[in-house]
Amino acid sequence: MTDQDEPPHFESLWMRLISMIIIGLLLSFAQSLFWLIAVIQFIIMVVNKRQPNEQLAEFGTTMGVWFAKAIRYQTAASEVKPWPWTELD
Repeated sequence: MTDQDEPPHFESLWMRLISMIIIGLLLSFAQSLFWLIAVIQFIIMVVNKRQPNEQLAEFGTTMGVWFAKAIRYQTAASEVKPWPWTELD
């Protein structure tokens, strides 16, 4: 099989792989950040009589949307890349 015989989307498949590796690294970092935020939020709730910090809760919601977008892209359920390629929802 020569280069001329390869499908035209072959190069974009390699770019997808690079994107997937980057997103995988971001997912790993985001998971660590999630645990840190969860522990901080728990401590805040202990101190504030079960009242969570609203900004941390909202950030958690945003992270959840990002996780979902990232995982959908990683598993080829979507062609939409998560942030930083698209807007953060």
